[in-house]
Amino acid sequence: MRNKPAPRSRITTIIMAVVTALTLTACGDAATGGEKPEDYPSKDMDWTIAFGPGGGNDIMARKLIDLLNKQKLYPGDIRVENREGGSGATGWGYLFSHRGDPYGISTTSGSFITTPLQASTGWTYDDFVPVGLLATDNALFVVNSTSGITSWQQWVQHAKTKGKVAVGGIGTVNIDFILHALLARQAGYQIDYVPFNDEGQLQTSLLSGALDAAMSNPAEIAGQVRAGKMNGLMFTGGKPLASLPDIPTGESLGYRDLPSMPRGLILAPDAPKYAQDWWIATMKKVVRSPEWKQYLTVNQLTEDLRWGQDFHTYLKQTAGELETVLREHGAIK
Repeated sequence: MRNKPAPRSRITTIIMAVVTALTLTACGDAATGGEKPEDYPSKDMDWTIAFGPGGGNDIMARKLIDLLNKQKLYPGDIRVENREGGSGATGWGYLFSHRGDPYGISTTSGSFITTPLQASTGWTYDDFVPVGLLATDNALFVVNSTSGITSWQQWVQHAKTKGKVAVGGIGTVNIDFILHALLARQAGYQIDYVPFNDEGQLQTSLLSGALDAAMSNPAEIAGQVRAGKMNGLMFTGGKPLASLPDIPTGESLGYRDLPSMPRGLILAPDAPKYAQDWWIATMKKVVRSPEWKQYLTVNQLTEDLRWGQDFHTYLKQTAGELETVLREHGAIK
């Protein structure tokens, strides 16, 4: 008995699947240039920083690159470029466009998870090849010292009296926004959140009086607090900052489950497994170094090591939690 011809729709589906597979293979071959796994890495690395100079993402990326160079772990050059814009969408969109390329890499932040929830980026965290989570970054809540506000209780009273306060952070619906929203809701005041792509602009706006308060990472803002230009009212980490021990933690003030910034490393979508394996093995060497341990201490980061699939699982869980918070606060629908 002869087989019946397959329906046209089914044939079309099969053809499209084959074409897609061939296209992806061709793209992968073009990106690697026919490179053998044992020869990797043999070219210069294109390292994207998805935010402007001076921010936590920029600081960590450049520290990692410095350690890779000092320890002579990467045989070629590492080209670094800040591709800021769109709360990280520009930089990670650039990396996304280099599908299959083992020589494209970037560091992550909270926006890596939240920006796709808010905007049609065409990509999510799930598209990229995870290398590893290296640390989490908590935040300082600061005000201009000229405001005369020196405690969290004074801030809450000021915010309630003003009716609505202008607060700033990095990214549109990033961790900074989520922290501001959670604190405002629990304390009972209203905010007008102003997003920035550049840490310098955020600090300038606060010091000029354009903002009432800001959320920033200790590595970026602690110097201003120590210099007396800003007053730190709260640290969102579980323990006080070693460098600023008098600033109360959110938990000590009654605020729990405050999210932190994930600091990790990703490769371009469909980057070959040999590239992922190489970077995981290499970064394990980096995070064992005394210089990296010192960097974590100086910048008040909490070490949290999760490699490959474990990092992906962390991103998936965190994305679900942050999406819930953003929907509850009306930031996304």
